[in-house]
Amino acid sequence: MSAPPVDYYASLEIPSTATQQQVRDAYKKQALRHHPDRVPADSPERATKTKKFQQINDAYYTLSDPGRRRDYDMSRDQFHGFGSGRQQPTGGYGDADEEVPRPDANTGGGGGFASSFPWSAFGFGGRAKSDADANKYSNEQFGSVFEEMMQDEGLADADKKPTTSFWSIVGAVSGGALGFITANVPGAIAGAVGGNRLGAIRDKRGKSVYSVYQELEQPEKMRLLSELAQKVFAHAIS
Repeated sequence: MSAPPVDYYASLEIPSTATQQQVRDAYKKQALRHHPDRVPADSPERATKTKKFQQINDAYYTLSDPGRRRDYDMSRDQFHGFGSGRQQPTGGYGDADEEVPRPDANTGGGGGFASSFPWSAFGFGGRAKSDADANKYSNEQFGSVFEEMMQDEGLADADKKPTTSFWSIVGAVSGGALGFITANVPGAIAGAVGGNRLGAIRDKRGKSVYSVYQELEQPEKMRLLSELAQKVFAHAIS
């Protein structure tokens, strides 16, 4: 018998009675906790984190929209395995190693437990036909929420551009951001950054904070996500 499907409420660690704001807040927490950029590019944990990140984004895509959520709740309540009522499951769903099935993953399943659930109607549905698609849609969805969090914490301005606070965090890793700071902050000490790196930082001016984030080197991404997690939740998420 096939493994049970992932419960989107369990993926976000919320009860099925959660408000829309609670869904959004839970997504921020889980996305920051499990983002694959929290570990080095060659880490053995990266594949597991990537699957979990996809799962979290499928859950948020479904539950953040009232219409999609209503349809999901109706199917979830009728599906044998999620149980009756609308309470958070006590276990068995939302495992970090559980991969969200894609539309072609259960063909020929013969009516198995997971294949009988209408997966193509939820998550990114028929749009994400491969892991590459799932990564693309997950990153796009995360980007808008990432920019909101960065604005809330003073790391992006009203136009979603990086602030000097953003660059000071990045500079703690590479020293590269000092070029941006010395060029834009009166009284900053110049001469500490090589010309090539300074040029790269200046080239990023005018881009959104998420666009800049995507172009950072992996150690800088790790540091930035860790700092953001601490700011958002007032404690380190590990």
